[in-house]
Amino acid sequence: MNTDSVPQGLTRRPSRSAATTTFSTEVFDNEVVPSSLSSIAPILRIAKEIEHERPRVAYLCRFYAFEKAHRLDQNSTGRGVRQFKTGLLQRLERDNASSLASRVKKTDAREIGSYYQQYYEHYVRALDQGDQADRAQLGKAYQTAGVLFEVLCAVNKTEKVEEVAPEIIAAAKDVQEKKDIYTPYNILPLDAAGASQSIMQLEEVKAAVAALWNIRGLNWPSTFEPHRQKTGDLDLLDWLRAMFGFQRDNVRNTREHLILLLANNHIRLHPKPEPLNKLDERAVDAVMSKLFKNYKTWCKFLGRKHSLRLPQGSQEIQQRKMLYMGLYLLIWGEAANVRFMPECLCYIFHNMAYELHGLLAGNVSIVTGENIKPSYGGDDEAFLRKVITPIYCVIQKEAEKSQNGKASHSLWCNYDDLNEYFWSPDCFSLGWPMRDDGDFFKSTPDMGKKPSQRKSGSTGKSNFVEIRSFWHLFRSFDRLWTFYILGLQVLVIIAWSGASLKDIFRKDILYSVSSIFITAAILRFLQSVLDLVLNFPGYHRWKFTDVLRNILKIIVSLAWVIILPLFYVRAFSFSPEKLKDLVSFLHQVKGISPLYIMAVGLYLVPNLLAAALFIFPMLRRWIENSDWHIIRLLLWWSQPRVYVGRGMHESQFALLKYTLFWIILLCAKFAFSYFVQIKPLVKPTKDIMNIRHVKYTWHEFFPNAKHNYGAVLSLWAPVIIIYFMDTQIWYSIFSTISGGVSGAFDRLGEIRTLGMLRSRFQSLPGAFNAYLVPSDKSQKRGFSLSKRFAEVTASRRSEAAKFAQEMDLLLVPYTSDPSLKLIQWPPFLLASKIPIALDMAVQFRSKDSDLWKRICADEYMKCAVIECYESFKIVLNTLVVGENEKRTIRIIIKEIESNISKNTLLANFRMASLPVLCQKFVELVRILKDGDPSKRDALVFLLQDMLEVVTRDMMVNEIRELVELGHSNKESGRQLFAGTDEKPAIMFPPVLTAHWEEQIRRLHILLTVKESALDIPTNLEARRRIAFFANSLFMDMPRAPRVRNMLSFSVLTPYYSEETVYSRTELEMENEDGVSIIFYLQKIFPDEWNNFIERLNCKENEIWESDENILQLRHWVSLRGQTLCRTVRGMMYYRRALKVQAFLDMATENEILEGYKAILTPSDEDKKSQRSLYAQLEAVADLKFTYVATCQNYGNQKRSGDRRATDILNLMVNNPSLRVAYIDEIEREGGRGQKVYYSVLVKGVDNLDQEIYRIKLPGVAKLGEGKPENQNHAIIFTRGEALQAIDMNQDNYLEEAFKMRNLLEEFNEDHGVRPPTILGVREHIFTGSVSSLAWFMSNQETSFVTIGQRVLARPLKVRFHYGHPDVFDRIFHITRGGISKGSRGINLSEDIFAGFNSTLRRGNITHHEYIQVGKGRDVGFNQISLFESKVACGNGEQTLSRDIYRLGHRFDFFRMLSCYFTTVGFYVSSMLVVFTVYFFLYGRLYLSLSGLEQSIVKYASSKGDDALKAAMASQSVVQLGLLTALPMVMEIGLERGFRTALGDIIIMQLQLAAVFFTFSLGTRVHYFGRTILHGGAKYRATGRGFVVRHEKFAENYRMYSRSHFVKGLELLVLLICYRIYGSAAKDDLSYVLLSFSMWFLVLSWLFAPFLLNPSGFEWQKIVEDWDDWAKWISCRGGIGVPSNKSWESWWDEEQEHLQHTGYMGRFVEIVLALRFFIYQYGIVYQLNMTKKSRQGIRQSIMVYGLSWLVIVAVMVVLKIVSMGRKKFSADFQLMFRLLKLFLFVGCIVIIGMLFYFVDLTVGDIFQSLLAFMPTGWALLQISQACRPLVRGIGMWSSVKALARGYEYMMGVIIFAPIAILAWFPFVSEFQTRLLFNQAFSRGLQIQRILAGSKKQS
Repeated sequence: MNTDSVPQGLTRRPSRSAATTTFSTEVFDNEVVPSSLSSIAPILRIAKEIEHERPRVAYLCRFYAFEKAHRLDQNSTGRGVRQFKTGLLQRLERDNASSLASRVKKTDAREIGSYYQQYYEHYVRALDQGDQADRAQLGKAYQTAGVLFEVLCAVNKTEKVEEVAPEIIAAAKDVQEKKDIYTPYNILPLDAAGASQSIMQLEEVKAAVAALWNIRGLNWPSTFEPHRQKTGDLDLLDWLRAMFGFQRDNVRNTREHLILLLANNHIRLHPKPEPLNKLDERAVDAVMSKLFKNYKTWCKFLGRKHSLRLPQGSQEIQQRKMLYMGLYLLIWGEAANVRFMPECLCYIFHNMAYELHGLLAGNVSIVTGENIKPSYGGDDEAFLRKVITPIYCVIQKEAEKSQNGKASHSLWCNYDDLNEYFWSPDCFSLGWPMRDDGDFFKSTPDMGKKPSQRKSGSTGKSNFVEIRSFWHLFRSFDRLWTFYILGLQVLVIIAWSGASLKDIFRKDILYSVSSIFITAAILRFLQSVLDLVLNFPGYHRWKFTDVLRNILKIIVSLAWVIILPLFYVRAFSFSPEKLKDLVSFLHQVKGISPLYIMAVGLYLVPNLLAAALFIFPMLRRWIENSDWHIIRLLLWWSQPRVYVGRGMHESQFALLKYTLFWIILLCAKFAFSYFVQIKPLVKPTKDIMNIRHVKYTWHEFFPNAKHNYGAVLSLWAPVIIIYFMDTQIWYSIFSTISGGVSGAFDRLGEIRTLGMLRSRFQSLPGAFNAYLVPSDKSQKRGFSLSKRFAEVTASRRSEAAKFAQEMDLLLVPYTSDPSLKLIQWPPFLLASKIPIALDMAVQFRSKDSDLWKRICADEYMKCAVIECYESFKIVLNTLVVGENEKRTIRIIIKEIESNISKNTLLANFRMASLPVLCQKFVELVRILKDGDPSKRDALVFLLQDMLEVVTRDMMVNEIRELVELGHSNKESGRQLFAGTDEKPAIMFPPVLTAHWEEQIRRLHILLTVKESALDIPTNLEARRRIAFFANSLFMDMPRAPRVRNMLSFSVLTPYYSEETVYSRTELEMENEDGVSIIFYLQKIFPDEWNNFIERLNCKENEIWESDENILQLRHWVSLRGQTLCRTVRGMMYYRRALKVQAFLDMATENEILEGYKAILTPSDEDKKSQRSLYAQLEAVADLKFTYVATCQNYGNQKRSGDRRATDILNLMVNNPSLRVAYIDEIEREGGRGQKVYYSVLVKGVDNLDQEIYRIKLPGVAKLGEGKPENQNHAIIFTRGEALQAIDMNQDNYLEEAFKMRNLLEEFNEDHGVRPPTILGVREHIFTGSVSSLAWFMSNQETSFVTIGQRVLARPLKVRFHYGHPDVFDRIFHITRGGISKGSRGINLSEDIFAGFNSTLRRGNITHHEYIQVGKGRDVGFNQISLFESKVACGNGEQTLSRDIYRLGHRFDFFRMLSCYFTTVGFYVSSMLVVFTVYFFLYGRLYLSLSGLEQSIVKYASSKGDDALKAAMASQSVVQLGLLTALPMVMEIGLERGFRTALGDIIIMQLQLAAVFFTFSLGTRVHYFGRTILHGGAKYRATGRGFVVRHEKFAENYRMYSRSHFVKGLELLVLLICYRIYGSAAKDDLSYVLLSFSMWFLVLSWLFAPFLLNPSGFEWQKIVEDWDDWAKWISCRGGIGVPSNKSWESWWDEEQEHLQHTGYMGRFVEIVLALRFFIYQYGIVYQLNMTKKSRQGIRQSIMVYGLSWLVIVAVMVVLKIVSMGRKKFSADFQLMFRLLKLFLFVGCIVIIGMLFYFVDLTVGDIFQSLLAFMPTGWALLQISQACRPLVRGIGMWSSVKALARGYEYMMGVIIFAPIAILAWFPFVSEFQTRLLFNQAFSRGLQIQRILAGSKKQS
């Protein structure tokens, strides 16, 4: 083939191996084409490729493109068209002259004609070589030829050339035919040309294809693709398309999907199907039953017969099944957003399948007498237009009403509401074809209209309304709260009665205790009222039965509330005689109303029934799934009949386990509550209630009230709150114990150091073969471990974690030498054994056998000695070829071996010279290793020396044969080993094979490495991974199947616009401290950086000189950040692992001996041939694994020339099996702003992207939350039976990828009643090394993803899905609404809802710890807080959600407890902790300001009442923050040893972990509470960079002002007031002890962001921060001023949630603000001037009134000043100044008079500040809540001014201590050391990083 004539651009092949990554750096200019002109992009692509070769042809192509663009859009109306045309025209003008000059032929027409012919002949024909042809190249060549012909015709037309050469016409015809054949494909090339591809040669694929092509007996419409009907290449899906009007690409996508599903099921069957290439019925049934399980359940639930009717003849059955499956998948593939509504899909399928049956049965229409046609059918896109779009429009309309998540949930319908319309039989009233006026299509009433129209029967909210209210907590978990409240009642009654525990069963106590039934009835009543009230907004959708049930429940519970108390107090003395006889047997119980006992008995009947069902879960499952009417009636009373949440009960044994867990826990909790909290308070309470004559210090409204209830309340409130909260603490203790025990039984952490690995290395291959090698392969034992281990080590090397020498030490020889009869351990086990053995031999004096015993004592030493000896013989054998020489060596060896066998070696050989011999041999090996031919003579001398040492120095007796040999040599005159040229004695250099080189290298290591290799590898990450991998082999995992028989799976990664690969500018960009990312990473990973430099083979400063190196460097950095590039590399290890495993499954023993390296780096012939082993491995990997990254913005990024698009393209080019799905927005031609949306799948081919499928969407894809919508649009492109959801910040490791097929086998294992639907996987957090914060975070996260989820999965059975590496049962989830829920707002934490959904729909979620995936977490303080707040908001939304309500009601009691305390309950408990502090301090404030406390303390000391004193000075705050560390300690202890754990915890406390956790408690509480009250939750994007930078003070202030600082300052004021006015704490010490934990909380909340802020105490930074803050707070806001520039904008943004909240939310805000008025009320009476005044006035309400007068006066003065400033400041400047002077003087005079006349003191002034500040704040809060009102009366500007004043004060109060500390230079150093301890210990001079001394270096 003549290469000169081939266009250059087309010969470049992208390399396939990931190691040599080539990157194109330029953004493709030809891709930046406006969306409305996308059809000209291919022409420009070709022009670019042929530019260097034929500039004129390229010019003509561009010219044609310009003409075409002009034709498409003449007036340039499309977006960006005008600019595009202008640019292209300018380029044409520029290129015209130069390209004319280089023209070869006379005219343009001839020029392009000749080029076309040449291209066709030399390139297209040359490529097309039958089976050897390269599919991708050929397809591209034909496309190019087609475009060239199009251009050629256009040129001919303009130049008026009449006829085109006939050979060109022939060529064009051929091209046209072939172009249709070579369409781009995804995995299976299903066109005519693809049959030769090796994936199409697999028997299972052939079987599935053949079954799909069986179109016997189908009638085709004549208009449908007639030419394909003739050739007969149509299949069942084409027929469905012809009938129902699906899109062409949807059909192509579904075809591949269905074939792969069937093929994978077919090959797995056992026993094997015969013949293998005919699709087995069992495979079809397996897919069918999984696909239609949900549909059949739905039909059964609605009482309809399903539409899957099968024909009689066995021939057609399979065809019919295939049609049904194809139909369902086609509907699903085109449903877009409707995929979130699985039952809506069931409805569509139900009707279409019915029609399908009619079509095939040939039913005749009654009306027309013709065969029936589908209701919606025929032309392309008919299904999308007529079925999906109307439903989509309903969803879209509703989504618009949500006002971007701001509107209340009750005003619009989310996906769940619309889906639940299809849960009632009424949905069939829609009919088919669907009626436009059906209920479903009338949307919820728009808010703008008048309420009179609400009555229309529209789809409002149906079964559930998400109203913002804390009552949801009670409503969803009413059993839990009832249980706790009743428990509290019992404990208090027993404690109050003062009886000991033995007396509990006394009659009177029992009678008192039995009052709990009354409480229970009241709570039941409350629950039924809540059910009605909270669902009320959905009333117009209610069915009569639901309303009836609600009303009846309220009536019945109300009846019980009345009856039980009446009977209890024995009001019924008159009872008829009959009744008396009835109850006479109850009279033994004296003094207790028999009626009450009967009533309670009746009341308890339902509970007894429930208890019976609880004990027998099987019974309960059967009842809930049954359709008997009597059972349905009973169930109707107990719970509404809902489609999900039925029959999700676990097996008896599982039930027993978690019941036991909770019973023990509750016993501990109640015992603690009784003895520690409640009992000690009883006596003090009685005492307080007995105090008479309290001396109040303020104006008491009820001075004569008895029993001092206020004091009792303030004493008990914190205790009661803790009673409700402390189960969380007990849970964390018990889950730690349970998790630790089960972790130990799972054998976690058995190998946690390399020492442990060494000691167990011998059992590794056995474990490896048991689990990772399919059972039928185990006779090839020797090879597999070494293959995998070598491959893994190599992968680590490529990850730059090893040095060359370490690498050699770790390699298991991958070709076990058959001539060596022993196991070759990896050298790191044998290092230093030979030198030690030599020393032993030299010094040994006694018998042979003793020496051998000592050597054998160490198994590895024995191996090393034998191996060296054998290798020595092999080396000599290979080297020496001369006859005499060989004989000599043979004689000596024979002598030695006979001596060994007679045990006389030490007697006949002197061992003293052994080291000399060894030294010579080492030199010999070194020469062999280098293989330098010039060293031949040295080699001869060495061999002669060695012979001499052996014969002269070592042998005691000389050997006769040797002497004779010597004589014969003397005669010939030749020296031994010298040889002649004709007959060489030695062969040097020897024949080099990989095997020989490896052996020599290994021998050299064994002989020379002196120190034992204990610390190899040195890289910590590499050690961790080796240890975990080795450990996981001893854990319990399923056996691996062969790769052909494993389950197939996909990985899906949603990506928006995060980093893909860092650009050069980002690497070098320095932050304000002068630190660049690259500098930072060099310091954090010094060893890896050195390896990288070593690998590039250049010096540090040379890196920036070559482009190739810069690319490598960008890559190196990106693989250490949280980038898409890292994720893709990690996930591609799955494919690499599958190929190695498939190779070991398929290859023969000889092939394995040659080594798999040949496979992983194949020759070009191998690549081209479809028969080679390489091609077969590729095919198997394609069949089993697909990776789709869904980069939804890729299309737009490509058009705008964004660098990220180039990076994504490079990823596709380097990973040919990566697919990218994106949403393409194309403007309609001529339509203004009307866009058409497509789901597009592309792959990288030949350095460009190639489109595979393009499926039109009904409209904008993103209607709900972003990530679920992104996953949902791409899920149709995934394949296989399992789907792993991987996020953008994850990573994977090769050795873990080897275990994937074991993990997938879990789907077939026994995990209880139901097969698993989600397999949980553990994660390793890899960002822990950045700073101490990142380390806390990663520890916390690690403990959650390991021990936390282990306990959740077993014993508790409530693990849900928490995002990332979980593996979904794909078919289960796509038929039940996808892998995440997407409604706006309510599904903010989209992932956990997938878990809820899975559980409610009878899934089963497990957790497995033998495999792990890497995961990055946030590293900076603010990022962590953002993440925490996002999760807290998500939990707030969950509280309102229907899923939690259903779980709370459908789980049994103990599983419901588990569910509560591990989801919403954790946040509620955090909230209660903070409430405890508030209640405690406000209670104390009330006691001390009112004078009650003083009276009580006086009473206690006079009576000597210690219990009362203790109660008054008790400290009742439990630090929850420190207990969250328990699971962490246990997990670190299990996996890394308890000594490490203890050390870690101590270091963490020293590094202020407690401060950090306390602070994050505040974050959680604030956002959780605010979301439930007001909403306003939104997805917060958290940064994923390397964050070590100083956050400005203003930035921190904006972030934490509302959530922490305000609350912290309030608690601070409370603590100060309590110190001043309190009297329980006598001295400072008791005060400190009493309030220590609260001071800690306050200081953490106020100062944590600054303590944990890098260089937070550097004076220079402090000054800058202050300027910045002052500028920010004084800046005026306005429209468009961002909140980080102006305080006013920020302040408005902070109150945004108040604008969207309901009346209830505003009301709660106002009520909460009232607490601030107590300060002023109390403190005014404590002032010196009040106390000195007359007795009558001292405590009158007048004083309080006067204090308000002061406030009003101050307000008036301020208002006058501000009005004056507006009115006078410009014109009457002097007047204004005089006014201010006058006011100032007036104030001074008034204060002076107060001092003089009414004994005002300086202390009083400060106290008044304490009194008035909170009042002002309260006014501010109230006016913010009533904003519209305040605006109306024109006071808003004053409110704003007041607010600014407060912010300023708060800023100063917080800033002052920081500034004072920053004054001392050592504080800054100390803080840096705290923050970056991790980094310090890893040799990171953070000082240089932060101070930016990089410049000097």
